[in-house]
Amino acid sequence: MARKPVYEIDPQAFWQDPYPDLKRLRAETPVAYVPQLDAVLITRRDDIFREEKRIDVFSSDQPDGLMTRLMGQNMMRKDGAAHLQERKAIFPSVSPKTVKQHWLSQFRAATLRILEDMAPKGRCDLVRDYAMPVSAEALKAVTGLTRMRAEDMDAVSQGMIDGCANYAGDPAVEARCHESTRLIDEHISEMWEETAEAGSYSLLRVQQAARLPEDQIRANIKLAISGGQNEPRDAIAGTVWALLRYPDQLACVRTGEATWMEAFEEYARWISPIGMSPRRVARPYCLRDVDLEPGERVFFMFGSGNRDESKFARPDAYDIRQDISAAISFGAGPHFCAGAWISRALIAEVALPMLFERLQGLTLDGEAHFGGWAFRGPLSLPVRWEGCR
Repeated sequence: MARKPVYEIDPQAFWQDPYPDLKRLRAETPVAYVPQLDAVLITRRDDIFREEKRIDVFSSDQPDGLMTRLMGQNMMRKDGAAHLQERKAIFPSVSPKTVKQHWLSQFRAATLRILEDMAPKGRCDLVRDYAMPVSAEALKAVTGLTRMRAEDMDAVSQGMIDGCANYAGDPAVEARCHESTRLIDEHISEMWEETAEAGSYSLLRVQQAARLPEDQIRANIKLAISGGQNEPRDAIAGTVWALLRYPDQLACVRTGEATWMEAFEEYARWISPIGMSPRRVARPYCLRDVDLEPGERVFFMFGSGNRDESKFARPDAYDIRQDISAAISFGAGPHFCAGAWISRALIAEVALPMLFERLQGLTLDGEAHFGGWAFRGPLSLPVRWEGCR
């Protein structure tokens, strides 16, 4: 490895709160090698926005990467025509039209059932009792794995994302990831011929209709679960926490000064549920006078770019009135999140408005604890509410 700036982190402190280190990296060494992660971190927003599109330099094809080894080579780990072919195959399941005409009604029905069960209780852990099942029920429908329990969907998603962020090589984390992928494969096999239950718009069915190879179908469903459960779960709970913690922001939504979509998208900028995307350096390249060599691992730090002081007026504050048009919460290049329309609809059109409408007097009931840097969100969120309708 050629000489390049080195930045040391405390992995545990970085997991608990990465933002102080990311701020220092942006200011002092925006392209730096972090030995604890064995990766070069790119932390400024404009660098990420520009360089993520250079697939000839920063390749998503990572044969030895954690995601490929643990989950199979899904479309996220392909470039160019190979990536576009699979993205086209899944589009009938995730298109804005399908979301509006097919998924939204199912999302609302499932969320209503969850709220009706919650309402009489008066208090709960919003992550466990609301955000998790709302996200999981939606993902069960979208993937076609309708017989999986919500708690199992959450567990296998967490097992895979922990595995994909396991750069320390913890064998217990890797074992849980393998168990998660095994369970997903069982459910895929169970639903393979069950056309009625899986639904014609599910990821399973549209990929079968496109005649993708079975190993690719399985890998892409695992990809959808790895990001499609934790990101909405964490964004639902996190946005609720932000609105309750800053009631002036909630008042903006209630009075119509801002929308639920703006509340969600500002949260996704402020505390990015998906904070990083890895790449492999494919050819020699120089960025900010730092030489990158073929085979090196690079992390595009979305969570850092979304707090870039040169792009946002109040980067470290939750403020739904500020301009966040420069945010890169869903990515910036050809791998822009394929599930973005589903996520936005589920969170901003269903989970947030239905929760605040149903649970009157919703308020925080204790401290919320956050964790993660590659994937970040609240670990628990105690809330309570008053009378129910």
